[in-house]
Order: sequence, then C-alpha cells, then structure tokens
Amino acid sequence: MSYQVDLTNCDREPIHIPGKIQSHGFLIAVNSKTYNISYVSKNVEIFTGIEATGLLGKNITEFEQQLEISGDIASLQQLLNLAKVTKTSDTINPLAIDVKGTSYNLIISHSINDLVLEFETTESDLGYDIQKTIGRSVSEILSGKNLNILLQNAAFEIKKIIKYDRVMIYKFNEDGHGEVTAEVKNDDLEPFLGLHYPASDIPKQARELYKINLTRIIADVNSESSAIITYEDQTTPLDLTHSGLRAVSPIHIQYLKNMGVESSFSISLIAHGELWGLVACHNYAPRFIDYKARDASKLIGQILSSALEYRQDEEDNAKLHELTEAANTIADYIKKDSDFTFALTRNKVTLKDVTTAAGVALLYDGEINTIGATPTKEQIAEIADWLKVNMIDSVYSTHRFPSIFTAAQQYSDVASGILACSLSKELGEMIIWFKPEQITSITWAGNPEKPVEETADGLLQLSPRKSFESWNEIVKYTSDKWKTDEITAVLKVREDIIYAINRKANEIRILNERLQLAYDELDTFSYTISHDLRTPLSSIKNYSELLLASNKSLDDSAKKMLDRIIKGTDKMHMLIKEILHYSRVGRAEFEMLPIDMGLLLNEIKREVLSALNPENIEFTIGETPSINGDSVMITQVFTNLINNAVKYSSKSNPSIVKVSGEIRNNEVVYSVSDNGVGIDVNYYNRVFELFKRMDNAMEFEGTGVGLAIVKRIVEKHSARIWFESKLEIGTVFYISFKIS
Repeated sequence: MSYQVDLTNCDREPIHIPGKIQSHGFLIAVNSKTYNISYVSKNVEIFTGIEATGLLGKNITEFEQQLEISGDIASLQQLLNLAKVTKTSDTINPLAIDVKGTSYNLIISHSINDLVLEFETTESDLGYDIQKTIGRSVSEILSGKNLNILLQNAAFEIKKIIKYDRVMIYKFNEDGHGEVTAEVKNDDLEPFLGLHYPASDIPKQARELYKINLTRIIADVNSESSAIITYEDQTTPLDLTHSGLRAVSPIHIQYLKNMGVESSFSISLIAHGELWGLVACHNYAPRFIDYKARDASKLIGQILSSALEYRQDEEDNAKLHELTEAANTIADYIKKDSDFTFALTRNKVTLKDVTTAAGVALLYDGEINTIGATPTKEQIAEIADWLKVNMIDSVYSTHRFPSIFTAAQQYSDVASGILACSLSKELGEMIIWFKPEQITSITWAGNPEKPVEETADGLLQLSPRKSFESWNEIVKYTSDKWKTDEITAVLKVREDIIYAINRKANEIRILNERLQLAYDELDTFSYTISHDLRTPLSSIKNYSELLLASNKSLDDSAKKMLDRIIKGTDKMHMLIKEILHYSRVGRAEFEMLPIDMGLLLNEIKREVLSALNPENIEFTIGETPSINGDSVMITQVFTNLINNAVKYSSKSNPSIVKVSGEIRNNEVVYSVSDNGVGIDVNYYNRVFELFKRMDNAMEFEGTGVGLAIVKRIVEKHSARIWFESKLEIGTVFYISFKIS
C-alpha cells in the first residue's frame, strides 16, 4: 500500500528526542533527585575507555572517580547541587575539566527529570579566543545606518571572527519561508543572496528550538551519531531540548550534504520575542568551534537582535510618520477647501500618499476621480458595486483581490491588491487604493517541493531535494500585503473626511432651514402684497368700468383712457399671480411610495451603531408595518430619532432602545423609545423649535436642528408627531401616518 508523503512530515519529526548525540563529545544524564546515571551515550567508551552499559545506575560520585576528573570544581555532586537551584546553567557553563588527562568543556543543562552533562573537547581550529575580539566587531556591526547595511556588516564581521566559508543572514517571512538578505562568502562559492527557501526547510518545531538554543553547531555531517542508552525498562527517550550535542535530523543532514556543506553553525536572531531569522554559517569541510566561541557568537547574536529590532522599529516608525503626516496634511486641506474632490486629489499631497499604493480612486458626489495607476472608471464602478455587497466593515483590504473577485483578473496588473474605505454606504461613496500584481518572481533555491524517494527496502520516505538550481515561482494575482500602518492612516483620513462632510452637511442643513424660513416669509409677504394690492386694484377696475358704462357723454379720448386703466388693472392682477407662482418654484410636491420599513430601520440601526459605537446597548426592532412616503425624508426622520435615542441613553447601563410599529384603526403608529436622560417638562412646548436644546442635553453633541426638521417632514406627510418623557427615565416619540 502506498503511503502519502507531504511536507507536514517534517513538522512532525520529534527532533528534540532524537535518541542520539553528535560525535564530537559524550553525554551522561543523572536523575535530578538521586544523582544516579539514567542515560549515557554509547561513545563514552571511545572518549574514556569505560563501557557505557556499566555506567547505568551508578552514582555520579563513583563515575567521577572512574574518570579521574580534575579541574576548577570541587566535585560533580556539588556542581549538580548548584545547577539544580538555578533555572539555567548559563552562569556556570562551561567548566574546564580534565578527564584522564584530556581537557574538556563540561556543559550542564536541564531535562525533564534529569540533569544532562555534556563533555566537549576544547580543541578548536580558531586558534584564538574570540571573546577578546568581539568588542571591535560589534562596533563595526552597529555602524550600519539602516537595516540592510547593519545586516551586511554583521555577516562580514561574523565571518571574520569564526572563519566559516559562507555567512548568511537568513530572514523568516510571514508564511515561514526564508530569504537570504545578506551574505559574505569565499570568492569561489556561488552567491545565495536573494534566494528564497520554503518554510519546510526549517519546520516549525525546529524554529521553536532556535528560540531556546541561540546557537547550534553541526560539526561534521558525515560523522556517525552516537546512540543514547538507558535501562531496558525505560521507554521514555531523553529530552535534549537544551542540549548542545543533540543529534541532527537525518533529513537536515541529507539536505546539507545535497548542498555540499559539511559543517554548519547558526546564531538565532530574536525580535519582539519571536524568531526573526538566523545567522546561517556554512563550511565545506568539517569544522568545530568550542563552547566559548559559540557563547561569544551568541552574545553577538543578542546584540545584533536588539539592534535590528531597533532599526526595524525605527524604519517602521519613519514610514508610519510619513503616512501620518500625509493624512494630517489632507485633513488641513479639507478644513480649508469646501471642494472636497479638489482637496483630496489635486494638491501636492493627495490620497495616494496615505498608503504605498500605486493608485487611488475617489468615488464622491456622483463622480470617480483617479490618481496614479488604477483600473478604468468602468472597472472601478464594477469594483464599487462588488464592495457595496461584500464590504461588511467600514474598511476592506486584500492582497489577492483577483482570486476573490474573478472579474478583476482582467486588470490584475494594477489591482491585485485593494484597500477600500466607505464614506457613505447609502450613496455608494468610497475611496479605493490599488496595488499592482507582483509577477515577481520569488527566486527559490531549487524546487521548493521535497520529492518522495524510494529506499532500499522499498519504502517511501521524504528526502530533501537534490537540485539547487534556481527557478522562479510566478505568484499570480497577488500584490504586496497591506501594512497595519497603511490601514491606520486610511482610518484617520476616513474619520477626517466624514467629519468634514458632516460639518458641511450641517452647514447646508442650517442654510436650508434659513432658506425655508425665507420661503415662508416670502409666502407671507406675497400673500400680504396680494391682499393689499388686489383690493385697491379691484376698486380702480370696478369704478373705471362703472364710469365707462354709465357716462354717455365721454368722448373717444376719455373712453380710450378708461380702457387703458381697465387693461392695466388686469395686467397687474396677472403680475401678482405670477409673483405668487414664482415664490413656490423649487418646492414641488414629493412622490409618495410604499416603504419597506423593516429594511429601512435595520439599515438605519447599522449606520447609527457604526457611527456612535455604543458600548453596552440592547437595540430591538419590533413589528415594521409599511407606510407610504418619501423614502429619503422618512429615512431622515427615523435616523434623527434613533440617533437621539442611542445618544441620549448612552450613559444608561445597559442602554435600551426599541423601535416598533403597529396599525391602529386607519393609522400606522411608530414609536422610538429609550431609557435615556429624558425631557424636562418645562421644555415640552419647545422641543420641535429650531435651535432649542435642553439644559441636560448640553453635554451631548447636537445642533438643535434635528427635531425641527423631523416635525416639518412629518407635517409635509400629513402625519402627526408627539412624545412622552420623564427625566432620568426615558423618552418615547410617536409618529402617526395615515393609511392611504
């Protein structure tokens, strides 16, 4: 039966319990309570001449005597006592000891129920103490003015110190795959700079171990690992999470062999508590550097980690500052210029500068204005229609838009990534930023899929790829990802624009109210003039007609004069009629149509809750019988009432708002109730007056115009509005519409 092999096999490999160690040292583990030896590496005999199985169960004191251990320690037992009380043995490692006359570094680490003692040779081909050289190297590393130079300096200095053939800075991307971002190598080696490696090359559990063990050496990929033995009845393998001698995954060994690498050394780079990347060092011959050299390298890695974290934050903050400054500049533009389209698209700083997008489209006031590289206006309208249906929140972003909206595949070259923010859902007004397709090619170091190979016994196993020739994986329909800073800047711009639009709308509303007052005054004036002029004109006409009819002695000249007077009065009557007609131009009757109130009220609810964002509210919509009316005006009525209910009940806990309708006789009566601050009885007769606000409402934002508009619209619909209210208990507004 065939066995399905995939890349997840790597992620399941138990690399922390390999049951083996590398061959450049030997290991024993003692029970942390009894100090009796519980595990031992078989190669202990090669180093000490003592047979491994004979050590199992012996106390550490007896082992110490057998090995003839001497050096800077009183006894191994005392050393273990010290290690037990510390969470980490970094303060005591390494200890220089002699075992039967041979120098070793003793490194102690903690396992689950055991203390692990690793004995490494002190031999190193460096020939000098690198701890004495790192000060100058660190200064050179930190001289980099930006992140790229910092990393390149680090690769150069680390190669000088440890003298590996190739030193790379390897950065992990969001999806786990890695990229060589800096490299220093011997001249005869091919460059790896810029190459990408699939996430499976360093699987998840390996990345977790890199966060615990900040250095890792593989001295010789061709050496045989030594097995760890224990009692026959002991089935639990020794956990080597903190071990330096821990054996290497066979898959990784084969991987290095395929590359021609015979020794590797890595230094972990940690930023904000996560594995940012590695200093990956390759040598094309076996290579061992001792614990002190590795520890000094770890210090360089820690300093480099802090520096790159700082430099990365510095560059990110600079970019954020740039985007924020653009947003602030645009906010200034829209404060000074009443033409929003001009303010947002035609100044030195435009909407495009708020993100790193290549283009932007503004859909406002029935027009589409574009800047930079964008789809056509017809295509933008198509995208906007899709967003109206699919955009749930006020902001929407994706870096794979053509994969979501297949029609966008036609213009993926300019719109593989979109970032949209809504200005007005009802009017379909929004801003859309566009990022182009990255037909980039990620240059992989060979095929990123590890092939399945058949072993000698006919089984299938996952083996690292053997070909390291670069090839390109074309990433279709994908743009650069939108950064959090870009979305933050867009949210700020949206807030400023909506505030300006609302401010302008309020100004227009106030002007409309004043205009309506002017219309009313014009009506009064017109009717007054009509009444005051028509009476004397009628008298003049009547007397003229009477004189013309009764006086037979008038000559032709007199008759002609009277005819002219009569015609003049008729003309004056017509002129007055036309003036009255003119005063009503622009105030035509609106169209009454059936309104789906359930749909309308739910939409208003979403908009109001989105705008006010109340913290603790119980908002219910009851029965919603339909009414006849002008949908725009009715929307305005209920938006005002619901907005007031949510706003004025915001200090209640919980805030309770309910909207419901019922049919009473020949009327549909809607109620909007809240448990808010209520209305003082002294204000009852002024609630619907223009610019009248209650004393207890002054702390809430408002203009005093809303209810005046509501009353005028309600009256235009031949409907009625009234309310019931008690201070600190709540308010109910009622609107009664006649059933046609």
